[in-house]
Amino acid sequence: MNDNLFTSEHFSIVKNLLRWTLIIIPIAIVIGSMVALFLWLLSWATHFRFAHTYLLYLLPVAGVVIHLIYKLAGKSAEKGNNLIIDEIHQPDCGVPKRMAPVVLLTTVITHLFGGSAGREGTAVQIGGSIAQAFAKWFKLNPADTRTILIAGIAAGFGAVFGTPVTGAIFAMEVLTIGRIQYNALLPCLMASIIGDVTVAAWGIHHTAYHIDVFANVPRWYATYTAFDFLLLGKIVLASVAFGLASYLFAYLVHGLKSFFAAIVPKPWLVPVLGGLIIIGLTILLGKPDYLGLGVDPEHAGAITIPSAFNVGGADTWSWLWKTIYTTVTLASGFKGGEVTPLFYIGATLGNTLSVLMDAPAGLFAALGFIAVFAGATNTPLACTFMGIELFGSQYALFFAVACFTAYFFSGHTGIYGSQRIGIAKTPGRYADAATLAEADKRRRAYMRQKLAKYRLRGK
Repeated sequence: MNDNLFTSEHFSIVKNLLRWTLIIIPIAIVIGSMVALFLWLLSWATHFRFAHTYLLYLLPVAGVVIHLIYKLAGKSAEKGNNLIIDEIHQPDCGVPKRMAPVVLLTTVITHLFGGSAGREGTAVQIGGSIAQAFAKWFKLNPADTRTILIAGIAAGFGAVFGTPVTGAIFAMEVLTIGRIQYNALLPCLMASIIGDVTVAAWGIHHTAYHIDVFANVPRWYATYTAFDFLLLGKIVLASVAFGLASYLFAYLVHGLKSFFAAIVPKPWLVPVLGGLIIIGLTILLGKPDYLGLGVDPEHAGAITIPSAFNVGGADTWSWLWKTIYTTVTLASGFKGGEVTPLFYIGATLGNTLSVLMDAPAGLFAALGFIAVFAGATNTPLACTFMGIELFGSQYALFFAVACFTAYFFSGHTGIYGSQRIGIAKTPGRYADAATLAEADKRRRAYMRQKLAKYRLRGK
């Protein structure tokens, strides 16, 4: 038996851990500080718009300004999260330093004038841009640079939502469907925790969500088990709807982008058209509930993410209206993220389904909150942990069922076209596609072929 209890491997582990700690700490602190500034500016822009409602009518002008900013200074940064994912998989020109300030500025402009967008995309791009800059300053090799970029995603995500465990898992899971980048585990966890702590140190607070306690209804099988199988069945059915809502969102955001590019002759006119559509929809509906993040209420009785956790806190079609608002906003060139609108879509859809299924509104809003996000990003494991971090561990089983069911029913679609398909969800014509963007091209080509056949039959 070897007398050495601790081998050289353990010393190597300690050395590696110390090295990554020294590298990650300054990066995560800077990312967390930038995210804190971003969240403060976002809150200011949102409440300033609440007090000056006329700003909505300048949304088309704001869209042109955003277009010009990216044309003059953005360059490759306009690819956003997809650029970071591509750089992690196949390093090319790197993530530009200008990405962080440009996306921060343009996202604040989007929200100041009423665009329906989120904040996750901006935080992730801030994280990736800052991480790339530090990698160059530290003169890291390509493998370490790749790890740093993944950790940058973790720091940005964990900091912007106050979910450090979710941020770490999301960064490792989002890159490739069916595979997790465990080699980045320690850097991601450290970066996400430090980023979250830094945001809190700056005095920025996150929205707290709560699931009201609901009574267990006695079932005929209660003699044999206390588990509510009927509620589980309702959750499975609702989760199928959550997955389909994810599919619809991803399909529309990519499809509308192509549609706008095809029908509008000048690129700068695309955000003008998108802004006019948002203004027209708001006038048509007679309320501003689907503008902006959807977290803070603009008026008494407004439909928001927190309101969806209460009975009667959402209209039947709130989820669909938010889907339309957000996909039009993002597809026409405005900046931000998709995730907070996905939370809104999921929570309001869950509220609606709770009425139809006679189920607890708060629980179904929480399930929709995480499950629609899981389906749209193909990160069911991260979203299960998000449910635990945001709502508590009591319903962890239900969170897992909802997220994994929605993940499968969203199909081979997603909001990140550069996301690789490592292990396909199911066999089929998209199983061997390299990326979601390639799968989307095949899907649209297939639909065009089918439509062409129907037209020929109709003649």
